[in-house]
Amino acid sequence: MDYGLSFVAVIFLLPVFFILMIVSSFDTGFPGIFRQERIGIGGRIFIIYKFRTYHPENSTKSKIGCWMRKSKLDELPQLFNVLKGDMSLVGPRPDISGYYDELKGEDRLVLQLKPGLTSEAGIKFRNEEELLSKQENTLQYNDEILFPEKVKMNLNYYHQLSFIKDAQILLKTFSVLIK
Repeated sequence: MDYGLSFVAVIFLLPVFFILMIVSSFDTGFPGIFRQERIGIGGRIFIIYKFRTYHPENSTKSKIGCWMRKSKLDELPQLFNVLKGDMSLVGPRPDISGYYDELKGEDRLVLQLKPGLTSEAGIKFRNEEELLSKQENTLQYNDEILFPEKVKMNLNYYHQLSFIKDAQILLKTFSVLIK
């Protein structure tokens, strides 16, 4: 399902990719693609792709970048991560080193799941950046509140893993995105 849907989405969205690549390149510099190491299945590191939304010289978010992040269009290149086999359509959102790779006990079951483009936790915390900006200590809030809640939700997903559950999450994601 991952490869088939991703392939069709990439073909269908190719003009959008092209336009966003050009816009992102003019806005934040060529090539307009952001690459970063993330933790994947089994704790292995992979490179995730996104459209660049920050100016590289001063690390400030561009106006177009703000729009792309809010609409989640900056994440479209992750369809190529799905085609490469690094990610799935549904699964825990991939994080940087120091989080999923540091899990202990039963929480490590999350590492048996391929990271995904969307998840229940990703839907619930889709405005995470805005939520964190309202906190006095963003790192502490993330480490003590958000991340543990995401792990709990991803473990719940692990224990309920099914095609039906994935389809429900995908439909829920599309309904949230079109609002």
